[in-house]
Amino acid sequence: MSRVDAVKVAVMRAGERREGQAGKNDQLAGSVAASDAFFPFPDGVVALARAGATAVVQPGGSVRDAEVIAAADEHGLAMVFTGRRHFRH
Repeated sequence: MSRVDAVKVAVMRAGERREGQAGKNDQLAGSVAASDAFFPFPDGVVALARAGATAVVQPGGSVRDAEVIAAADEHGLAMVFTGRRHFRH
């Protein structure tokens, strides 16, 4: 699965859980997204920000972490690095 498609699935699933709640839509407004994997490119973080997430938790460790951080900053998205992955291939 592509990185951005994974974000799209997360947005869709969050929307399914919010259905029926007054004033809620299928976006991630005000939510925090968490990933077991680092973001190797900024595109996933940008997609989360555009969906309304306000923060991302991730292990970090990509050679492109600086680009990902810059994208998060540009979109007003807080980012927390855990330094730890829980899933191993």
